Amino acid sequence: MIEEDFTPPKAPKDLCFHETEFVQESFDTDHFLQEHRKNVSLEKMRDDLGIYLKILRSAMIELINKDYADFVNLSSNLIGLDKAISNLETPLGQLKEEVLQVRQCLDDAIGEMENNLQKHVQIREKKQSVHSLIRFKKSLAKLSSILGPSDSPQIIYKPEVLERAATEFNQLHFHTNRCISHLSNTQINTMGELDDHLLDSLNTLLAKYINEKQTASLTRCLKIYVSLEKIKDAEDLVRRKIVVPVVENIISEYSFNEDPLGLVGIYQKLEIILDDTLKELLEITLNPNRTSVRGFNFLVNSYWPEVEQRIEDYLPIIFAPGNPELFHKRYTESLDFLMKLENRCSTPDSLNRLKSHPQYERFLQKWNLPVYYQIRFQEIAGTAESILASNVSSLSIRRNKTSMNVDEFTLHASCIVWDCLMRVWSKDVYLPPLLHRFWKLCLQLCSRYLGWCKTSLKQAWTVTTINETGPGLNSENLHRFEFLVGLHTDVEKLSRRMSTFIDFIGKPASNFSPSIVSLMNDCAEETAKNLSSCLPLVTDEIAKELLNHSVVHLKQISDIPRLFRRTNRDIPTKPCAYVKRALDFLITVHADYNSIIPQTVRQWLILTLTSLTHQYLISVKDVLTSVQRTEESLRRLKKIRDKSAGVPVSESQGTSDDEKIRIQLLIDVMNYIKMIKDLGITEDDVEYVKDLLSTVEAATKYRVEV
Repeated sequence: MIEEDFTPPKAPKDLCFHETEFVQESFDTDHFLQEHRKNVSLEKMRDDLGIYLKILRSAMIELINKDYADFVNLSSNLIGLDKAISNLETPLGQLKEEVLQVRQCLDDAIGEMENNLQKHVQIREKKQSVHSLIRFKKSLAKLSSILGPSDSPQIIYKPEVLERAATEFNQLHFHTNRCISHLSNTQINTMGELDDHLLDSLNTLLAKYINEKQTASLTRCLKIYVSLEKIKDAEDLVRRKIVVPVVENIISEYSFNEDPLGLVGIYQKLEIILDDTLKELLEITLNPNRTSVRGFNFLVNSYWPEVEQRIEDYLPIIFAPGNPELFHKRYTESLDFLMKLENRCSTPDSLNRLKSHPQYERFLQKWNLPVYYQIRFQEIAGTAESILASNVSSLSIRRNKTSMNVDEFTLHASCIVWDCLMRVWSKDVYLPPLLHRFWKLCLQLCSRYLGWCKTSLKQAWTVTTINETGPGLNSENLHRFEFLVGLHTDVEKLSRRMSTFIDFIGKPASNFSPSIVSLMNDCAEETAKNLSSCLPLVTDEIAKELLNHSVVHLKQISDIPRLFRRTNRDIPTKPCAYVKRALDFLITVHADYNSIIPQTVRQWLILTLTSLTHQYLISVKDVLTSVQRTEESLRRLKKIRDKSAGVPVSESQGTSDDEKIRIQLLIDVMNYIKMIKDLGITEDDVEYVKDLLSTVEAATKYRVEV
């Protein structure tokens, strides 16, 4: 019976526990007592456990009685088992001994066979070594007869002779590896001399065919190098015998100074070497359509190392970053030369070999790009800082209101900053390896310009007092307003341009990867948002400036009572002059800038008129309150005087002075609203206009049409 299938006898329902608790895998005595003690006493628990114990004993007895016959049969079947086991022990032991003897015999036979096989292998290797030794001597004699003695004068052999010699030398090399232990030093030295003699003859033939431009013979000669596994020797020969003589006449300080094209002229002459001297050699080994010999890379292993080494040794002046214009010119010319070399690598493998060549990496590292960037940084950032660090004034305005347009900047600072941003990406400044540094410089310029914008808003201009009665305004006030307008329009233009700055970069952006373009666009959009965050501050300053030009004229409202008090004037029909003066500057601004920035001007006027109307409402309420108090005082004095004189109180005839004052205020307000509408702004656009109108209408008995 499996333990998991065991089902304990069922316990009575009145017990304090369940029978399945005892067969749980996690059953613990202490936990069992602790849990059930909460519900019953220990005495009750003891009695319940005793009852269940009796049930278990009864179940056990029933089980034994049920399976009694099986228990009896089991015990009877085990009778005589010990004797049977003893009878089997002796023959099994004998069988074990026989098996061990057979195994020992097999091990001895296997060991003897392995020894014989090993001796056979040794004998065969000795036979091969002797055979190779015989072949070595024959090949050595045959190779000596083909090439002649190694100390003989240099002879230019035919390709057929060298092919036979190469075949024999390969045989010689093969047999040498198999009998090296039996060779004497003299034989080894003789073989080395023949190897050198064969290589010298092959080198002479290769140099001859390169100079004579014999493509077929050159191909045949290179195949001999491949069969001999001496590709590196061929590349070294081409460098020493072919490249060095022509390159040393081209790369020198004298030729650099005398060449009218300078470094470009040298690079052009170096390209002529590839198109003339090494043309057939490169076509045979690199051209995928004509490649007949594989394994060589004369461009990377013969030509480029010598060119780079001589440039580094004889033209170190080109790497000097002191003159950034010359440095940029020479660096771009060198990159163009490298690009042309890379284009000659017709396969990805040859291109990777060129780029991973130690001298290729060293050549690029010779250009001190960080120093070049620092010089350009001081030049560009210094230009921007020179104007951003100075105090703003009327001289900061580059274009006045008559010459403003939607395309060009108004302030000198904005124009200089944009020119600096464009100069970063100009073809005579920008270098691809410095992309991250130049992009950071652009962001720094925008950040500095944003800081300058906020600082210029806080800068104090010359404080002047506006002539309340004169028609003109002080020039400094006008200049500050023009500066603020120019600042607002410039920030808007720069923000728009920065959001699509990649389009302004031009040709350099065509080489950016999609991931870089995406990152730059994100940065540019974030910069544009930062610039736009300054616009509300500029707008507030413009509104304050407009309000300062207008609100000062509202002080004349307090003079209206004196115009009609005891003057016996007629009922007013025309507005006072202060209304027109208060809105004159706003009308001028609307006329000057509405054709250029209509939506922005409308926003400025609404903000200004809201504040101006609020001040107007306060002034009107003050005048009406004063008039009402004066009117009540005069009425009380008149009543007292009439009573003392015995004159009956009667209503005065005609329009009183106070009513004339209220009528004048109504006429002024109506004219004020009319002038606002002439600006293209409705009553609903400006807060407090309706309150102002209802205030004067409520105080006036007459309706005046204006």
